Amino acid sequence: MTALAPSPGEASLETTVLVVPGMHCAGCMAKVERALGAVPGVASARVNLTAKQVRAEHAAQVEPADLIAALDAVGFASQPRSEEFNRTPSAVKPLLAPLAVAAFACMNVMLLSVSVWSGAEGSTRSLFHWVSALIGIPAIAYSGTPFFTSAWSVLKRARTNMDVPISIGIMLATALSFYETLTEGHDAYFDGVLMLILFLLAGRTLDAMMRDKARAGVDALLSQAAPGASVVSADGSLQWVAAADLVPGMVMRVAAGDRLAADGEIVAGASAFDQSLLTGESAPVPAGTGAAIHAGTLNLDAPVDVRVTAAGADTSLAEIARLMDAAEQPRSVYVRIADRASRLYAPAVHSLAALSFLGWMLAGAGIYQSIVIAIAVLIITCPCALGLAVPVAQVVASGALMRQGIMVKDGSAIERLATVDRVLLDKTGSLTLGRPEPDPAALDALDADAAAVALGLASHSRHPHSRAIEAALLKRGHRAARVNGVAETAGIGMAGSWNGRRVSLGRSDAAQVVSTTLRIEGRPDLAISFVDALRPDAEAALARLKSAGLAVSLLSGDNARAVADVAGQLGLPGQAAASPADKRAAIGALQAQGHKVLMVGDGLNDGPALAAADASIAPGSASDVGRQAADLVFLGDSLLALPRSVMAARRTMRVVRQNFALAVGYNLLAVPLAIMGYVNPMIAAAAMSGSSLVVVANSLRLAGAAR
Repeated sequence: MTALAPSPGEASLETTVLVVPGMHCAGCMAKVERALGAVPGVASARVNLTAKQVRAEHAAQVEPADLIAALDAVGFASQPRSEEFNRTPSAVKPLLAPLAVAAFACMNVMLLSVSVWSGAEGSTRSLFHWVSALIGIPAIAYSGTPFFTSAWSVLKRARTNMDVPISIGIMLATALSFYETLTEGHDAYFDGVLMLILFLLAGRTLDAMMRDKARAGVDALLSQAAPGASVVSADGSLQWVAAADLVPGMVMRVAAGDRLAADGEIVAGASAFDQSLLTGESAPVPAGTGAAIHAGTLNLDAPVDVRVTAAGADTSLAEIARLMDAAEQPRSVYVRIADRASRLYAPAVHSLAALSFLGWMLAGAGIYQSIVIAIAVLIITCPCALGLAVPVAQVVASGALMRQGIMVKDGSAIERLATVDRVLLDKTGSLTLGRPEPDPAALDALDADAAAVALGLASHSRHPHSRAIEAALLKRGHRAARVNGVAETAGIGMAGSWNGRRVSLGRSDAAQVVSTTLRIEGRPDLAISFVDALRPDAEAALARLKSAGLAVSLLSGDNARAVADVAGQLGLPGQAAASPADKRAAIGALQAQGHKVLMVGDGLNDGPALAAADASIAPGSASDVGRQAADLVFLGDSLLALPRSVMAARRTMRVVRQNFALAVGYNLLAVPLAIMGYVNPMIAAAAMSGSSLVVVANSLRLAGAAR
């Protein structure tokens, strides 16, 4: 059980997060939420289908065992989520082998069926039916396992779901085909059954592929912390301790170039630290004795001793992971439609098939013909076209965006992206390139000697500012002066001697993080300021977003001055010094007002906001956490990826609505024909497949959606 800090109005409530691996569709979400909502003392239950988890808010007297029992009663095994944020098993892998078997068997049985359709009679037709049975029956038994298992899990609890009529139709059609084979009948429907399974598995696999890509954010986040640390023992010796075994009070010795494994306070030494993952601040931050630093922070300059103040699940990284993991999955209009359809589908199909059987029996058709018609009804009403309506459009649109350098990690985000009306942009690394470089005007002010000395000093340091100065001066054709006795002081800079003069390159003020000062004894100090350039096409991209009806603003963890400069340049409202919790709260406030929010961010500090937003985009240069938490990732530097993604998403959802109309129209036309006996199971399977192909063909029009 994971207890979060309750709000003032929920002081008596606790939170339990359960992992429910068996959820795979909107109907599952609805059943889980209803089951937990019916438990006395449960105030709310919300499912995150991507993470296969449900978060229940409940009174203190409700135990996790009560919630587990409630889910077990409706056919869903569950267990409490551990604090280690274990990786969710892949949803795709269990489907790949059944999909491959169904595809292989379907192709072979279809080839055999060609001879039967061409007029093969007698022993030849019987032989082909037997070969089809030998291939088809084992393949159907294996590839249909995902549906059979799901159906059995609810049937044994006297309940039903969408997989029940699908399984019944598959088994009845297979049994009827085997009967036809045994009696040397004219028709066998192994090819139709395999085609049905193939299309169902294809839709489910496409959806699972998208969800697998969206689940890796928390794992990437926690990987930013070091696996362990060198701990200083009482006798001064060093001992390696795994991160999980660190406890408050231990003293870690953190070398230059290492990340911290826990939160702590510096007790000896001073250095500069890269905190961009946590704060989004682009410049290294100097810190000395008494300063607090956090897990995942990178030590840049010199070794320091750090007393552990928080480890494991209590670190800042773990808290950000909890914020990301707690973000609720948006419930879109199409998910709600699927919820309602899933509640009606099974009883409606069962009723139609049963009434068809009884009606034809009463009409004197006989039990065989009545069963054939009932099976045709079960097959022809299979929701393949509905199941493919969204994932196929998403996959085609994702491919079109990929060709434009935009990777879609979560297909459902396309639907959410199409509805956004607010865009929140992080500054460093998102709106800007995130690569501070020396201001060209400042470099122009350096004479040849000053440039040579600056290059000579900068070449001795691995500090990001020094490396940037070195690269810029080399690009301008300067050569380094010979500087003797160069020494680097953490957080201060480099100093040495040149032609008998003292020279240094570093900070003039410990609080100054946006410029470096070059000092040459006997000459005026020269300041080399740094700028973080806007991404190419930034103004054009923002103009296109605004013309599309979206309001755009800045939401950054950078300092107020840096944010104000960029906001003023682009004419945007902006909020500075926003922590991860602040960003998530800002998004929540907009969503409470009815807005749909697109978050654009790149750093670890943006992870919770990217997860909480209705849709999210990160640049390819983002941290691992930013890329994993975002729904889309754009490559290259151009910010035009943002309006292209939004426009492509809107076009995709228009096609999805057309797909739904085509699928519903198919059922309105085909189901009455099946009930009236004009369709046998083979024709039903072909019609079902045809409707699916129409949906696929319509979706292929999205191949140029991102242009």
